[in-house]
Amino acid sequence: MSVAKPSLASGRLTLKQALLTLMIAIMISLVSGSIELLGHASSMREDVQKRTLQQLAIVNGAAAEAAFQLNPDLAHQIAFGLFSNSDIAQVAIRDDFGRALAEFYPSQPTTTSLLGQRLFGDIVDHEMPLRYYMGSDMPEATVGHISLTLDATYLTQEFLARGYTVVGRSVLEAFLLSSLVIALFHIFITRPLLKVHAAITQTDPARPGQWPKPTLKGHHDDELGHLVESLDHLLNAFQSGLEQRDHLHQLSQYDGLTGVANRRHFDMFIAQQWQWAHRAKRPLSVIFIDIDNFKEFNDHYGHAMGDDTLRAVATALNQCIDPSRDLLARYGGEEFICVLPGKASGEAKCVANCLRQAVLSLAIPHAYSSTHSHLTASMGVATMTPEQPLSTDDLLGLADQQLYLAKRRGRNRVEIHERPA
Repeated sequence: MSVAKPSLASGRLTLKQALLTLMIAIMISLVSGSIELLGHASSMREDVQKRTLQQLAIVNGAAAEAAFQLNPDLAHQIAFGLFSNSDIAQVAIRDDFGRALAEFYPSQPTTTSLLGQRLFGDIVDHEMPLRYYMGSDMPEATVGHISLTLDATYLTQEFLARGYTVVGRSVLEAFLLSSLVIALFHIFITRPLLKVHAAITQTDPARPGQWPKPTLKGHHDDELGHLVESLDHLLNAFQSGLEQRDHLHQLSQYDGLTGVANRRHFDMFIAQQWQWAHRAKRPLSVIFIDIDNFKEFNDHYGHAMGDDTLRAVATALNQCIDPSRDLLARYGGEEFICVLPGKASGEAKCVANCLRQAVLSLAIPHAYSSTHSHLTASMGVATMTPEQPLSTDDLLGLADQQLYLAKRRGRNRVEIHERPA
């Protein structure tokens, strides 16, 4: 991406500020200016610290994602977005082993004046741990840290630029001209900044790239215009990072062959639904599904045909459940498992029969099956009720027992664990 060179018009805002500073400096008194300067030093320190912490908090999630994934490209985007701010001298993102994923330093060493050291020397260095949310049943883990150093020289220049506006202003003249100064400052600085602030507050954190980018009339080529463009680039970088995170999350939750949930997603889902069923005192049913004689099918028709068949079976099975509540997952090989929160054994048996018929409706020939001429599936059903609480392992064990019982009784059938009278 090519970077446009700043034109002569880019200094218009600086010129406006300089002229306004000169006008105010001529009209103020040294005493009142010095008092105001002392107050400004304190407020500027607070603002700098608050702004820096806000910047670190904003990028913490994306930087933690980069450190967790050991993704230097994403870390580079985040670090560059921070480094592009004028008040940041250097920034680094490191993983939990201390290895640098991204670092930016000034091209030439800078020296800090004595005034800068006195004013900002104790607040220029900042470091924040990067914490990554591993899951609902696990605490946040520290996966690295992000550190940045503010440019004390730049902060000093900002402080002095403000100081020049108040030095020499007399109390009487400040009172007479304050309304004019406020009006001019509002027109040229505050109002555009408020528009930028309003646009940021209206931004959806889930879609930062779609923020309502403001149009600042008269500021297209000055620093405020460049600020808006920098924010636009930064938010779009965040959007790219979020999309990459969502894509990786999807890849980690779904089976690449069939498109249904994978074993990892199933383990998390059933743990959550077991907790829900236990608290709400509702039933929880599971169905083990195994394609009959699938080894013989693969051996004679080939693994490519086997993969196509698994995809077709997964699609057919998914039509028998409510995706908003239930879960179909590939348990491994030719085995699938269905989790039915809130469904008792009778409802679960109806769903299992639908699943079995869905496989039959595919009418896939299986000439080498020892039991049937077309592809079939066996089901094992088990239900946990408030009256018969079970652990997840026991519930899955009962469903697995019923599946093997269906296999022994001739396959292509549903066996359900009945509660003893």
